Order: sequence, then structure tokens, then C-alpha cells
Amino acid sequence: MTRNRSTRSSSSRRSAAKPLGKLRIIGGDFRRRQLPVLDKPGLRPTPDRVRETLFNWLGQALYGKKVLDLFAGTGALGIEAISRGAAQVTFVESDRQVAAHITQNLETLKAQQGDVVVQEAQAFLIQPAQCFDIVFLDPPFHQGWAAGCCATLEADHWLAPEAMIYLETERDLTPDVPTHWVLHRETQAGESTARLYQRRAP
Repeated sequence: MTRNRSTRSSSSRRSAAKPLGKLRIIGGDFRRRQLPVLDKPGLRPTPDRVRETLFNWLGQALYGKKVLDLFAGTGALGIEAISRGAAQVTFVESDRQVAAHITQNLETLKAQQGDVVVQEAQAFLIQPAQCFDIVFLDPPFHQGWAAGCCATLEADHWLAPEAMIYLETERDLTPDVPTHWVLHRETQAGESTARLYQRRAP
């Protein structure tokens, strides 16, 4: 996820944006490729150090896997997953302009593994579930969405039996996650805490 943590106004959503700044892919087939990032309020790539840490945690777990990038923002996490061998990545992004830019970057990379869905994350999770091996979950801070999304992912069968879930929250929040999600790794950066969970089939 790559957004400012405050709730955006409708005027912010409509504001003009242009490519400015770069997203650097850290590893895999597209390593060192740079992609444009929209100059839009609250939108920035997940920092290189945080992404590098996450994908070091995941190691070889991405090869051939089905990935969900919820609250996709710039799509940095999902694109990095494709670079490292994910078979399919679904990007869910509510802002049409931001979603279109993810699509453009996937086309630039000729990455046919990516599928961009323009929809609010909560609405996406209401539809019939697909089964994902890895989920990137980085909701806006201070909105209380983390616990609800985690519960829905588990209860509505979105997760493979031993899925891995990356959850990024505000630093002072202890997330409420399903009891059989085992904390695998944890780190802090700035105002956020990043956690990687391993699901164990109940």
C-alpha cells in the first residue's frame, strides 16, 4: 500500500495527476527497472527498504503463486511479486486514475500476470471468493479497516490453507487477526508496523 493515512476528500480524488517520481523494482526479472509514479496527494511507493525486507521474508514463496494486492496504491508490492515469479496478481484499487496507471506500468513491463480491479476493497471482498496464496493488506491508517478485512479474508475462504498475509498498520495498533494466523516476521519503519503472518489451517 502506498497512500497517505488520512481519509481523502472527493476533491482530492478528482485532482489532476501526472507521472512524477519513480518506483524502482528491487529484485527478480524486472530488477532495477524504474516506473513512473503519479504525482497525486497521498500517493507514494512503499519505501525500498520496507519492500526489500518483506520480499526477503517471503524468499522463494512467490514462485507460481496467486497474489492479492488489496489497497494497491502504486501497485509496488504486486509488481514486485510479479518480478519475483508470482503466477497471478490481482490489484484492487478504488481510484480509477491510479488503477489506470498500474495498468500502464504492467503494459510497460509486458507483465500479463497482473489483473487490475477498480473497486473499493470492502466491496471486492463481498463477491464470491477466490483462493490466494499471498495477500498484501495495507489499509489506510486510523480507519479501523484492518481487523474487518482480516476477518473477511478468513471467514469467506479467500485464503489458501497455508497462505501468507502481509499486514501494515499504524505503529501503535496491535491488530486483531484470526487466531490461527501465526506471526512470522515483524518490523517497524516510521509511523508503521509491518507484519507477515503464516496461516495455519484450523
